[in-house]
Amino acid sequence: MILTVAVVQMVAAAEVAENLAAAALLLDRAAAQGARLVLLPENFALMGRRETDKLAIMEADGEGPIQDWLAAQARRLGLWLVGGSMPLAAGDGRCHAACLVYDEQGRRRARYDKIHLFDVDLGGGESYRESRSIAPGKETVLVETPWGRMGLSICYDLRFPELYRAYAGAELLVVPSAFTHRTGLAHWDVLLRARAIENLAFVLAADQGGHHDNGRETFGGSQVIDPWGTVLGRLDKGPGVCMAHLDLDFLGQCRAALPALEHRRLG
Repeated sequence: MILTVAVVQMVAAAEVAENLAAAALLLDRAAAQGARLVLLPENFALMGRRETDKLAIMEADGEGPIQDWLAAQARRLGLWLVGGSMPLAAGDGRCHAACLVYDEQGRRRARYDKIHLFDVDLGGGESYRESRSIAPGKETVLVETPWGRMGLSICYDLRFPELYRAYAGAELLVVPSAFTHRTGLAHWDVLLRARAIENLAFVLAADQGGHHDNGRETFGGSQVIDPWGTVLGRLDKGPGVCMAHLDLDFLGQCRAALPALEHRRLG
């Protein structure tokens, strides 16, 4: 079985309407090329000038204009849509960074809240404190799709292989992100390939990729990787769509030839 997928790369701005309009055009492009499953990047609806700007647009779970937009796009284009991340109210004044999944009829199938938060000091005046505005999630989420099981994660989660081990056996792993340029240059590609190889799964990674209104530069490099670690398609900088055709039979062949998941002795 062949599944056509797309990962969408954006350079999101500080205005929600502008971002949704840009994302809709990229989704149209993906659908026109036959995508059945599409992944948007982290913060697709807003890259604010301040970390707390997301709190002004956070929505209650199950209702709000951004959630309505996601459902409408999935239904309009007749595809499964993985909504990167958007802010949903956490109840303590902060938000959750939530990845929402919609099927081709616009029905919500899953919600994953980002577990690992990017609280780092990279040096040179570059520091981040996501926990000031984001409350961490607590649960892994595995989604049943027409093409197999899909494990959800967001950005900084990529550095924690134990999260992906919780998805052992999943056919698809998604990683919507807004990787910094510095960390992306050093680690993005190798971490993504490692997650694909060690889990013998397809990895779909949609990143932000450029200069944003807040002065931050994100890395780009959105890509799709097969279970053997081969990059099937990759973008560089700027907005765009990366298409790939996933051979699900090849996944079975990889797992039969190298049954590493069956050979695990720890965890």
